[in-house]
Amino acid sequence: MSHVLTLNAGSSSLKFGFFRLNGTVEDPDPRIVGSIERIGAGERAHIKAKRQDGFVLIDQEFGRNHVPDHDTALARAVEFLKEQRPQAKLDAVGHRVVHGGPDYDEPVELTQTVMDRLAQFEPLAPLHQPHNLAGARAALKLFPEAVQLACFDTAFHRNHPWVNDTFAIPRKYYDQGVRRYGFHGLSYQYISETLHQIAPHLHMGRTVVAHLGNGASMCGLMGGRSVASTMGFSALDGLPMGTRCGQLDPGVLLYMLMNEGMTPAEIEDELYRKSGLLGLSGLSNDMRTLEAAGTEEARQAIDYFVFRIRRELGGLVAALGGISTMVFCGGIGENSALIREKVCAGMGWIGMELDETRNMRNERIISTDFSRVRILIIPTDEEIVIARAARDMLARRAEAAA
Repeated sequence: MSHVLTLNAGSSSLKFGFFRLNGTVEDPDPRIVGSIERIGAGERAHIKAKRQDGFVLIDQEFGRNHVPDHDTALARAVEFLKEQRPQAKLDAVGHRVVHGGPDYDEPVELTQTVMDRLAQFEPLAPLHQPHNLAGARAALKLFPEAVQLACFDTAFHRNHPWVNDTFAIPRKYYDQGVRRYGFHGLSYQYISETLHQIAPHLHMGRTVVAHLGNGASMCGLMGGRSVASTMGFSALDGLPMGTRCGQLDPGVLLYMLMNEGMTPAEIEDELYRKSGLLGLSGLSNDMRTLEAAGTEEARQAIDYFVFRIRRELGGLVAALGGISTMVFCGGIGENSALIREKVCAGMGWIGMELDETRNMRNERIISTDFSRVRILIIPTDEEIVIARAARDMLARRAEAAA
């Protein structure tokens, strides 16, 4: 029996999945899925994992500083999985890699050449790419016989119209790879495929997906394909996030550089790790903490987050030429009734009417029966997208060897 391990490193989390393959067509069977959240120095990280039937295998908080970084989180996850499945043989390890640059628009086997090339994109995604590649290097050592493959967050957006793919700077930079890549592509791919399965008529229409979490972005889909995304060249653009600033006037960077005397490394740290909800609230990057805090600063951080979502929603609707479906996903999008309510409030002018009761219950459809725009919550699943890619790669290798 073939098995696949998936690793998905976020900016403050590590999701992992252990899948059994049931042939070359059927969906991989998730035997264990889990995550380690709140990774970082000074935090009390938390590991939770469950079996396919929902039985919780572990739900445990680590001591403060026990999981200071993603390398430690990976070691904890692998240790746990080996305890649960000591005899299982891994045939493939699939990695979420945030940035594929201009080179990679589909899953690829991780060779040393590919790893070296992906390392060159680390400055474009410093919160993620180093962790993604560190996890890949560690997995190569832990599972040397397994096929290792990378699935890219940027790949889903590679066919953007040119106007949504470029910046108004000299063309030489576009040729050098300075362009709007978009991110969270594995999540958007899952939402697109799920919509196609559960509501083909909605899939063929104009859809805005809001992937809201510690990392946050939005994407406009036309017939299931990405047309426009709020993220651009790096994972800083668009919506404010847990610790990232989102949309920013480039003049602010010049001010920091020229007037504050900050170094590029200091600016990077400020924008990637000290901004967003954390910077605005002065309290936390976690929406659950902010909603419970009740301070003026926490309220203002939430208000700004919602304001930017609504502003980007209007822009995406314009890019699509209308909207038929709105989908919320991601940790905040799936779990925060307050944020969904605030985003949809007063949006009747584009046909969105939220049903308050359905929203509070976290139902699949949270729009009213009379809403012209269907509003849904679809829990995203980047791990199954990675597992499917691993299944397909193993099948191709077996076919080539036959």
